Amino acid sequence: QVQLVESGGGLVQAGGSLRLSCAASGRTFRTSAMGWFRQAPGKPRDFVAGITWSGGSTYYGDSVKGRFTNSRDVAKNTMYLQMNSLKPEDTAVYYCALRSPWRSGSYTRESTYDYWGQGTQVTVSS
Repeated sequence: QVQLVESGGGLVQAGGSLRLSCAASGRTFRTSAMGWFRQAPGKPRDFVAGITWSGGSTYYGDSVKGRFTNSRDVAKNTMYLQMNSLKPEDTAVYYCALRSPWRSGSYTRESTYDYWGQGTQVTVSS
């Protein structure tokens, strides 16, 4: 069984930074790709970033490219999302997700992820 726990959310002014963490338990972390999604009130959940099991490749949604950085520390079973130059439109609940090792397909699709965290709120004030 895999459990994912996000942390690091909070309130920040526009232009500021936050770093989200996603701590994973379970044997599949080291061989599993992972991702971040976010959901603003009244909107569907959107892809933010994805990372391969090795951390060698990362993928980003268009709205966060150049501002967010996705990384992982395999030794710590933790994935990170460094968010810089935050904007009010980044306000959302952020979720981390993990794909089983046998999964394939686009990192942007929710259906390719098997486990989800409970989410952490990020609020960016103008």
